[in-house]
Amino acid sequence: MIADAHVDILLELAHREHRLGETDVFARTWLPLLEAGDVGLQVCPVFVDLELQPEGSLREALRQVTALQHALRDSPDRLVAVRSRADLDAVERGERIGLMLALEGVEPFGYEVATADLFWELGLRMAGLTWNRRNPFADGAADEGGLSRLGRRLLERFAELGVVLDLAHASARVFDECIASYQGRICVTHAGCRTVNETPRNLSDEQLLALADRDGVFGLMLHPLTIDPVEPTIARVVDHLDHAASVIGPERICLGGDWTKRLHELMPAPAPPDGLLPPGLTEGTTIAGLSGPEEYPALVAALKSRGWEGEQLDGLLSVNLLRFLRESLPA
Repeated sequence: MIADAHVDILLELAHREHRLGETDVFARTWLPLLEAGDVGLQVCPVFVDLELQPEGSLREALRQVTALQHALRDSPDRLVAVRSRADLDAVERGERIGLMLALEGVEPFGYEVATADLFWELGLRMAGLTWNRRNPFADGAADEGGLSRLGRRLLERFAELGVVLDLAHASARVFDECIASYQGRICVTHAGCRTVNETPRNLSDEQLLALADRDGVFGLMLHPLTIDPVEPTIARVVDHLDHAASVIGPERICLGGDWTKRLHELMPAPAPPDGLLPPGLTEGTTIAGLSGPEEYPALVAALKSRGWEGEQLDGLLSVNLLRFLRESLPA
């Protein structure tokens, strides 16, 4: 079984429902792909266009949350909303695919910390403060600043609620400040290893070790930007996993697919700021033979050929992330 820490499914679902007027979207589109890839848990982040004003961001975010609720309502025999530890029981038994609500950037909050309470009640259990660009709360990976006063207040409220903090898109300074000060659980859902591929979206060995010291998990993002823009192959994916395991141990790593091909074929999406995407590389570019969850078996085969097996392989594929969530989610 695969537990995946990050795919922007909700952006596609909301677009199909709200813009195209489609129904039963998840069951027709993503459910067969997840089943083909043996995905048992999927973290589903809300992501909004950063050009929207706060009111528009909030409306779009709520459309995506609604799309998740529709998916859960339409396939109750196959899906379960993951809000508490007990919700993972059906996932680990293989009875349901778990879907967990997350945030990739808190732009929908505008300037209001209290909005976190609303999203918690809607099922939010994990959040990153930023995408790649600066917002009122913090700087993203394309910037160099840190947390704002508002960002520090939001972190206090997140910790009180029990939100898992995702530092995947944080600037280096925000990463360090959150590692030092956040009172809740911390993870990185989708990034790569900077030692293997130099890009601001990847973590240095020092950052990997700092994350491990906070008892966090590191999810590998399966995109050429993080893996290798010149040679985006499954072999290079395994190179990243081998390196991360050598630095922080195989028990602290998981997968964060961040599949983007379908989304970019369907609708225009914002591009990362200059300096993040190398020339000629687009967001919809995929790794050869690994373009969606249905192709996870190819990655598993490559891992086995490289010597991953037993508890080490099971941990990477699902056990590590599931254990982390059991320790992080409310009882």
